[in-house]
Amino acid sequence: MVRDSVEAGFQRGHQTSLKVVYDRYGTLIYTLCRKALGADEAADITQEVFLAAWTRRHQFDPDRGSLGAWLVGIAKNKIVDTARKRDRRNRMVLALDAEQARSPKFVDALADRLLLADALERLPERARNVLELAFYEELSQTEIAERCEMPLGTVKSDMRRGLSQLRRHLVAYEDREGLSR
Repeated sequence: MVRDSVEAGFQRGHQTSLKVVYDRYGTLIYTLCRKALGADEAADITQEVFLAAWTRRHQFDPDRGSLGAWLVGIAKNKIVDTARKRDRRNRMVLALDAEQARSPKFVDALADRLLLADALERLPERARNVLELAFYEELSQTEIAERCEMPLGTVKSDMRRGLSQLRRHLVAYEDREGLSR
């Protein structure tokens, strides 16, 4: 059972409820993001949190906790995702050793990594998260299902569709560029 009319309105998609929810929790979410990521990214991540919450509002279950706690959970996931992306970018920049940068193999490998990163960014968020957990954190499909609180079949389907979309993107790039690998 929904605890208050704001939560009920939010779940049903009433835009006035979204404004009230933002007014009620926006400062909290922004503060979490600012403390974790800094002021430069805090506003963008806060916006992403509320956008994700709005698009997934049907997943909010008041019996499992308050709307504020649910929003904080989304914020934590966005913060972790942003920090991982930042860390990957930083590692790539640090890897640009002057000697390596002149190596054709290194340039090709870097280009492949950038192409793959671009392809991953084009995936739907859920499929991208599943693939990143599988390949970067080396989690099994069962572990991903548990961590994301998703059915195992959904994880498997997202992974299969995501890999298929990655393959199509990479093949289309090779076709456009006249590459054969």
